[in-house]
Amino acid sequence: MSDTDTRNGVSRRGYLAAAGGSGVALGLAGCMGGGGGGGGDGEPIDTEPPEEDVTIQVAADSNFANASDEIVRTLREDGGLPENITIEFLAGSFTTGDRRSQYQQLLSGGEERPTVLMMDNGWTIPFIAREQIANLSQELPSSITEQIQNDYLSNMVATAQNTDGDLFGVPLFADFPTVQYRKDLMREAGYGDEDFDTWATEAMTWEEFSSVVAETQEAADVDSGFLWQGASYEGLSCCDFVEFMGSHGGSYFGEFENYFGPVGDREITVEEENVIDAIRMMRTFINGSSDEVALDGYENISPDAVVQYTEEPSREPFTNGNAVALRNWPYSININAAEDAFGEDLGVMPIPYAVSQEESPYDSIGGSTSALGGWHLTLNPNANDSRKRAALQLFQALQEDEVRLRMFEIGGWTPPIADLINTDRTRELDVIGRYVDTLQVAGENALPRPVTTVWTQQSAQIHKEVNASLRQQKTPTQAMSDLAESLESIESQA
Repeated sequence: MSDTDTRNGVSRRGYLAAAGGSGVALGLAGCMGGGGGGGGDGEPIDTEPPEEDVTIQVAADSNFANASDEIVRTLREDGGLPENITIEFLAGSFTTGDRRSQYQQLLSGGEERPTVLMMDNGWTIPFIAREQIANLSQELPSSITEQIQNDYLSNMVATAQNTDGDLFGVPLFADFPTVQYRKDLMREAGYGDEDFDTWATEAMTWEEFSSVVAETQEAADVDSGFLWQGASYEGLSCCDFVEFMGSHGGSYFGEFENYFGPVGDREITVEEENVIDAIRMMRTFINGSSDEVALDGYENISPDAVVQYTEEPSREPFTNGNAVALRNWPYSININAAEDAFGEDLGVMPIPYAVSQEESPYDSIGGSTSALGGWHLTLNPNANDSRKRAALQLFQALQEDEVRLRMFEIGGWTPPIADLINTDRTRELDVIGRYVDTLQVAGENALPRPVTTVWTQQSAQIHKEVNASLRQQKTPTQAMSDLAESLESIESQA
């Protein structure tokens, strides 16, 4: 089956690339196991802006807090946000799991602030199931919710809906990781513009990639080759391992159609050879041929420290000039391609692959695989009426295309609307505009984590076992055997 065919109404490519299509979104939400309720009293928010001065806090991350002046400027100038509404971005932890725990604590305690919470698309569903966030289909005007359900990426919308199709989050941005690399260093190893132009849209194999990076590291005499995120945290299970495993044709639950359930009635496939080989490759990157499970044909290109890296600790050595290549999200492209960093010497390529989709045991798995990331804005149901009215004005401002494009330019926050990602207008954007072709390819090849109400529990077991194997505390076979047992236990108790 090709990646454009559908299975149960949804294919990987169709799910990831389609904009809108509420039927797709609702169908997926129905598989996810989200609850039918939601926080709040269900009363529509007054659409008139508050007359008094109002400050609303938005729980976000340091990148948003650091760019708050530019963000608020476009919200006012391009989105019409009233002057009497002040937006205060709170710099939460950059580690997604830490913020999930923080939100769980404050919402369980009935806290009125922050008014708006930026939630990872991978763990919004459990908050919906626990009825901890406001039902926006009941509280926002239909002009906003219908635009989101009709125009936005259906994959993003689906991760913010319950089983009835009600909306609980406004997609803020989509995230498609890529591999960034130093063109200036690779020129020292004999590569040139023709190679860079090809790599921008045509994924290479992991074997070729490791060879290119190893050659460049030696020729340029830099500390590290390839940096990525291998710490025991959500980012490993939802993202890096999804990419390494998926690009080998491996999967947590077999075919893509099983990703969203039904929980307790899907095959667990982490003990298969393609999954084992992915971990063997990761270990070879770290330890080289000295590793007892090393794969032939792959080079030692990653430092031992990757087993402790999350996003920012992996980015910093690259930005400081101490590495050849980096797997990370678009926000870091804006940092590394800035004129005070590498400028046009920064290259970006899709995630490499080991097994094509045609060679994969699963129809919709394999080939270049980018983990689907992205974040929603959700509403605290405990907020008072004045702050809810102010939040509505924020949500309305974010519906303007120019605001979305400026956000893309400011922080590399990819618009959650397919028609806005690769256009003549985005090509003109400062810095990020040079890389929209690669981001489009990454988006077309993105693979989501299997989001269900039990994903939080399963994710913890996944990153624990994978990290243990990366640290050579367990063989890949033993780690995946233990993981299969844990996943089966969680599925059976759901």
